[in-house]
Amino acid sequence: MGSNPTSVGRTRPNNIIMLKKNFNSLFTNFLSYSKFSVSLPVTNLIVRSSQRWHKNFLLSFVSNHVVYYGTPANLTYSWSFGSLAGICLVIQIVSGLFLAMFYTPHVDLAFASIEFIMRDVNNGWLIRYIHSNGASMFFLVVYCHILRGLYYNSYSQPRELLWVSGALLLLLMMATAFLGYVLPWGQMSFWGATVITSMFSAIPKVGQHIVEWLWGGFTVNNPTLNRFFSFHFFLPFVIVGVVFVHLALLHKEGSSAPISDSTGVDQVPFYPYFFVKDLFAFFVFLFVFVWFIYYYPNALGDPNNYIIADPIHTPRHIVPEWYFLPFYAILRSIPHKTAGILAMLFSILVLFALPFINTSLVKDSSSRLIFKIFYFLAIADFLLLGWLGQSPVKDGYIFAGQIATVYYFLFFLVFLPLSGIWETLLTHSFVRLSYWNKNQKKYCTLLDSHKDEVLELQRVDKEERLDNVLRWQHLEVIMLQKSGQARLNSLLKAHNLEVEELKRLKENLPDIKSLFPNS
Repeated sequence: MGSNPTSVGRTRPNNIIMLKKNFNSLFTNFLSYSKFSVSLPVTNLIVRSSQRWHKNFLLSFVSNHVVYYGTPANLTYSWSFGSLAGICLVIQIVSGLFLAMFYTPHVDLAFASIEFIMRDVNNGWLIRYIHSNGASMFFLVVYCHILRGLYYNSYSQPRELLWVSGALLLLLMMATAFLGYVLPWGQMSFWGATVITSMFSAIPKVGQHIVEWLWGGFTVNNPTLNRFFSFHFFLPFVIVGVVFVHLALLHKEGSSAPISDSTGVDQVPFYPYFFVKDLFAFFVFLFVFVWFIYYYPNALGDPNNYIIADPIHTPRHIVPEWYFLPFYAILRSIPHKTAGILAMLFSILVLFALPFINTSLVKDSSSRLIFKIFYFLAIADFLLLGWLGQSPVKDGYIFAGQIATVYYFLFFLVFLPLSGIWETLLTHSFVRLSYWNKNQKKYCTLLDSHKDEVLELQRVDKEERLDNVLRWQHLEVIMLQKSGQARLNSLLKAHNLEVEELKRLKENLPDIKSLFPNS
């Protein structure tokens, strides 16, 4: 957006000063038409409290970036996923701190410490379910937040860095969630750690050394669990730091909107309008979250993770958490190990490239028919990949996964840029066609309004043309008559001359008898 929305908050102290000068008179005039009587010292108290609010640095910061933060007036509930993601992060950090008080990062005690938390710690089961289901809710909210950004083209200029910081947050979330999934030290935890960390061995020359460094030995063992616990405890605070960078970039450029307004005129303060909207979204989210915690706490987990880790017995079907299934399906769909790992990695890193391959000039996706077709097909493709990720490894599922993987990359790398180019060409063609139709319609309207005049002009024109034709025909007849009479006269004159010449010759001829006397 062209203007900085935070300027609304920065200029407010000057507005308060002007308000203090005019508030008393305005309020007095209002009371003259009101049924209530309020003393003027009350208004002075309101103004003085507002001034104190802005004199304090911390309160002024909250005022500028929360209370009076300029927000587009046409934001829908889909924009509430951003604030819900922040709430989920706080829930995960707080519940994780309480779990860390009782968890023991040791291969012989980790599983038992989880059972101790569930059975013996007061409300430990609640804290553990809040943390485990909170991770699923966190990813669900973030995926919806990303889909909203994709639909409304939130990665376009000038929000490229904002989108990149969000993609970085997703990458950090995935790393943190994977490390946390290992900590219960169940069957899926152990074998999931073994499979994922073994992927680093695909790196040429140094891959095996990285794997041994991650393991702290030659197998997944106690040093691995200790390191994973340390990183899992540390990374959420890194995420908090990146979240502040994300918010700073958001408040620098302003929130995107379904229909953007670079003038800043169509903006309202965040409080109370969108605070109430986010509050309603939070209670809806809380209802779903509590429903899972109390009624289906293990619905989003794997039953095999309630079996203690056994390095000897491999589970029949190794499956990650549901929020990793689409990327796991991409990994399984490619038979070559290195190519599969690279495809899985690039399926996440491709999000970083979106701001730089975007070609669309329109942010309102309601008018982008081609993009909407590809977009909803991509959502269906992502859900299909998630279902294939938990399916058995069979030829039919692998083939379907390969097709879904191809469309996943085609959407981001081909269809997304091409849709912008196609829509631009179609828009220009439509504008030209609309201009021609508009002029044609205008001409037809003009003809209809002057139809009688046009008919009269056509009748007069026909009469004039007929008169001209008749006049020319009459002139031709007259000319023919005159030319014929002149020719007749000339012929008669020539004939008369011949007759006279013959008479004269007859008179001059001698008598025949005189010419032939003997006959």
